Amino acid sequence: MTLNTAPTVLVVPGLRDHVAEHWQTLLQARLPKTASVPPLEQDKLSCAARVAALDEAIAKIDGPIVLVAHSAGVMITVHWARHHNRPIQGALLATPADLEVNMPAGYPTLDVLEEQGWLPFPRQPLPFPSILGASRNDPLAGFDRAAGMAADWGSRLVDLGEVGHLNPAAGYGDWPQADTLIRELM
Repeated sequence: MTLNTAPTVLVVPGLRDHVAEHWQTLLQARLPKTASVPPLEQDKLSCAARVAALDEAIAKIDGPIVLVAHSAGVMITVHWARHHNRPIQGALLATPADLEVNMPAGYPTLDVLEEQGWLPFPRQPLPFPSILGASRNDPLAGFDRAAGMAADWGSRLVDLGEVGHLNPAAGYGDWPQADTLIRELM
């Protein structure tokens, strides 16, 4: 695969947007052909605004795309896939946030998530190949719930072990396994 035909990796961050030491930020800095959904200045909790931002980022890319989503970015991706038909080569869906159950303190409540358009989240099979990486001790999604999402979306489930929410708070900056999983989708 030449650089011209190699897919662009489009990073879809979660609700906390871009975090300097996050594996997605580090991944984007080291891969040659990447883009990212930009942070929102307004309507930060609006699912529709997040989906529109993803759609705008996709529209700016010529050629094939591999989405790399984390946390609520996974939910943004599945909401986007339900309403848009731009071909996507594949998606890495890492530690999705289970927005249908009460989240820990400091995260949006179920009422707020429903009001902002996140619930219910889509359960239809995705129209592109996907790999869902699930953690055994993620405070934002139980492993069995994440496995159910993978089954609903037609994603290949990868058991990541005990990696928390796969973010700096869980001890993850760089996540080398992402490179391997992205290559599988390319």
